[in-house]
Amino acid sequence: MSSVAAVRPKLPEALAAWKNLLTERGFAPELLWIFEENLCFERKPDVPGGIHIGFQTRFAPVPGEALEIAYEHFCESDARLVFYRLGESQGRSVCILLGDPWFADKQAAEGYLRRDDWGISFFPGQKIEIEQINDMRRWIRRLRRERPLHDVDFCMTLASLDEIQIHGRVLSAGERYSEEMLGKLRRIFSYSQ
Repeated sequence: MSSVAAVRPKLPEALAAWKNLLTERGFAPELLWIFEENLCFERKPDVPGGIHIGFQTRFAPVPGEALEIAYEHFCESDARLVFYRLGESQGRSVCILLGDPWFADKQAAEGYLRRDDWGISFFPGQKIEIEQINDMRRWIRRLRRERPLHDVDFCMTLASLDEIQIHGRVLSAGERYSEEMLGKLRRIFSYSQ
């Protein structure tokens, strides 16, 4: 199954189902939503797979409307959406919204609970504490490349959220480059006056 033909619920209905599932599993129903820029992958030989996943919201804060924007954007696609729980921190479930055809065949045996009528899967994860990173040195040294592909790699970026708010859509790579160049030219010309 490569795509999903489903009727997506409004975000409050999907969130209610997610919170109910978390409560049934004994997980915190209070949610903290994060995005790609909030993830912190680090090499740690003492953890399974050698890669430790933490998160931060100090260096890349999440705007209040970010979840709504990401949900609406992902709903425009036929790809399966996933409500994904990384773990718990300070009594909250740390969650990421994912969207990609990659998840179309993920089943309960892999931890994904499917709502095919919605085209949504829920991944409640395990009862683990996820570390919140507040040390700028660790954040700067985080792994950005040369690590195994992870399901959370299919989350939205905060930069894409900004583009949706400014332009009404995610920009292409060429448009993003042009925006960056225009910004540099504006700074150059503002100094010359």
